Amino acid sequence: MMDYKQKLSQLVEVVVSQGASDLHLGVGIQPVIRVSGALTPLLSEAVLIKEDIEGFVQELLSPEHKKRFLEKQEIDFSYAHGDTARFRGNGYFERGHMAVALRLIPKAILSIAELNLPRALESFAAREQGFFLVVGPVGQGKTTTLAALIEKINQERTEHIITIEDPIEYLFENKKSLIDQREVRVDTADFVAALQSVFRQDVDVLMIGEMRTPETMATAVTAAETGHLVFSTLHTNNASQTIDRIIDSFPPGQQEQIRIQLSGSLAGVFSQRLVPRISGGLIPAYELMISNAAVANLIREKRTHEIQTVIETGAEDGMIDMNRSLADLVRGGEITAESAYARSWNPKTLERLL
Repeated sequence: MMDYKQKLSQLVEVVVSQGASDLHLGVGIQPVIRVSGALTPLLSEAVLIKEDIEGFVQELLSPEHKKRFLEKQEIDFSYAHGDTARFRGNGYFERGHMAVALRLIPKAILSIAELNLPRALESFAAREQGFFLVVGPVGQGKTTTLAALIEKINQERTEHIITIEDPIEYLFENKKSLIDQREVRVDTADFVAALQSVFRQDVDVLMIGEMRTPETMATAVTAAETGHLVFSTLHTNNASQTIDRIIDSFPPGQQEQIRIQLSGSLAGVFSQRLVPRISGGLIPAYELMISNAAVANLIREKRTHEIQTVIETGAEDGMIDMNRSLADLVRGGEITAESAYARSWNPKTLERLL
């Protein structure tokens, strides 16, 4: 019989040594890793059977988490492999069998510069209050960007920072700031309960792992309005879509109120995509909307579709347009034109820039 603890340990070592971002375990396949965006089966490993996945799940989940997994058929969890590696995991069922996806969370929290992100982002870590969102599809480095911003505050400012996550991903050490990390279902019942109590915890900076409900969004906006600096993520493509998603998640009777609140509290929206680098690995392409008087006005007047034009013409204000970012990467020899076109929201405009 396989020693699942030892086998898991071996697979984690492979993930780390190969520079992989993810590990997939499922019935009827060999373990699969993702390196630089591409999936690769581990051909030296045996095809996994039902008992193997059950054995891995036994190692990965606490009895309480396992009970919840069997009831709900999905589970988010974190898994620490000694001091070597830490993973964000998701357990799910497919065709009646358990399967697991593990995402490696790098141990070191890299800086904005080390992540090849724009220096303009650093200004948001210096703010006293406001609502700043990092957006993009799953797996595009949103959490890593948020961690870099929180760590910058931690190194430079004396603040009380509270993170609410599901699960906790990057682990912070107190430097100049005091950081409390709360995990949903471990340290608090849910995002809403944690957010409702955060105002009684003398918080300065709040990081919400993901905004999933109107209640979470409403509390986050209120926190930003009342003198707190709030960071969060959303699975949206760009600034205007992000603003529309927040407003549209509320009943019609509440939309005007949230629109006014958002126009006053939003600091900026940063959208990012990880693009395969010609030299190997991934590099971010990005768009940065900074909320100025023009943007606030467009939000209030229900003209969010015009925000894209403000971004494209707002370079002097520090705004960065996604097509310009992609074009710069192509011209710099970092990515191919094909990769740029595949990630552009407006390929015709990109064509003019190239």
